[in-house]
Amino acid sequence: MRHVRPLLLTLTASAGLAALIAWSTNSGRFNTASQDTEALLSALFDAEAQLKNQNHQHQTGSVPAPTETVDPQVRIALLSQRPLRQVSTQNGAGCRNQAGITVQPDVVNGMLAKATTGLVSCGGTGGSVLVNGRAYEGTIYLLNRGQGWLAINQINLERYVASVVGAEMPSHWNGEALKAQAVAARSYGLVHMLRPATSDWNLGDTTRWQAYAGRTTSSDSTIQATESTRGLVLSFKGGLVESLYAATQEISDEAHGHLGASMSQHGAQELAQKGLRFNEILGRYYAGASLARIKSDG
Repeated sequence: MRHVRPLLLTLTASAGLAALIAWSTNSGRFNTASQDTEALLSALFDAEAQLKNQNHQHQTGSVPAPTETVDPQVRIALLSQRPLRQVSTQNGAGCRNQAGITVQPDVVNGMLAKATTGLVSCGGTGGSVLVNGRAYEGTIYLLNRGQGWLAINQINLERYVASVVGAEMPSHWNGEALKAQAVAARSYGLVHMLRPATSDWNLGDTTRWQAYAGRTTSSDSTIQATESTRGLVLSFKGGLVESLYAATQEISDEAHGHLGASMSQHGAQELAQKGLRFNEILGRYYAGASLARIKSDG
């Protein structure tokens, strides 16, 4: 059985989040998410305590006791929606330019048809932003640095995970398989918050990273699986595991065999149908890892 050591990202790499504090465009600088950055840096589970408990957790397969956790925000580049053709809003959401002035959707769509640089933010509490007809919650940033418009969805990590679970697994699958997927998706997403793809976004929405489709793939069952595992990630000796996975064991071996451990999603479903709990399923695929919980600093 493969071990997870090649997939580790130690917590000392968390300083990489500093790059997410500020964005800049040709028309000025846009500061955002500095508080979320600080919260995430202080919220990661204590590496020393995790190291002390590692062997015990792995042997018992225990799930860390519930505790207050944080829900930091992640930025996902909507690469699957390029080129941007149309943006609209629903249920009270709206758009503003970099100066904070309200911009009507027809003006935004006119900007998308031009090669000009710029930054527009769209969103609103409880509302949705439609990008090429697909609905997203949170905030959508429309960014152009001179290489075309890109939509970036900033959303809470747990809501992101709920959508990823539905995009990566059929939502009617066994709840324990969905929970295992939620933990794997959260660990993978958190790794890329610590090791962002660019200074503007953490990871993309395609299978190059992990599939994400906004509200489209978020359902009662995926939200339940996410809430049931809230804050749980995979750890190894104080490090965060980049929990790779693929549809089948054959694909997993071909794609990730040279890297280390990887979960088969169909295999997870089969194990769940045999009665294994999500932590036991994860233990079958990420040998040597244990569950840890990101927690608040309080």
